[in-house]
Amino acid sequence: MQLVLFALFVFAVNVPFGWWRQSVRKFSPLWFVAVHAAVPLIIAARLLTEYGWHWSQVPVLVAAYFGGQWVGARGRARSQTGSSPG
Repeated sequence: MQLVLFALFVFAVNVPFGWWRQSVRKFSPLWFVAVHAAVPLIIAARLLTEYGWHWSQVPVLVAAYFGGQWVGARGRARSQTGSSPG
């Protein structure tokens, strides 16, 4: 259960960074910041909550990280084109 909650946290933290990443030129310095800025926040959360570390958690947390980036970027792209979901 802790892994699911932490994965949801990682996902939520990355949504605004994905939103921002969609607005900058790909591979520019700001793009790299938008992709990596959440990492210190996630590490700080791990240290503050004393959430352990195990290799089996990596795929779940990486999927949550990139999922949040993807959802944020898609949300911005949709808002710019004016299309609505469904």
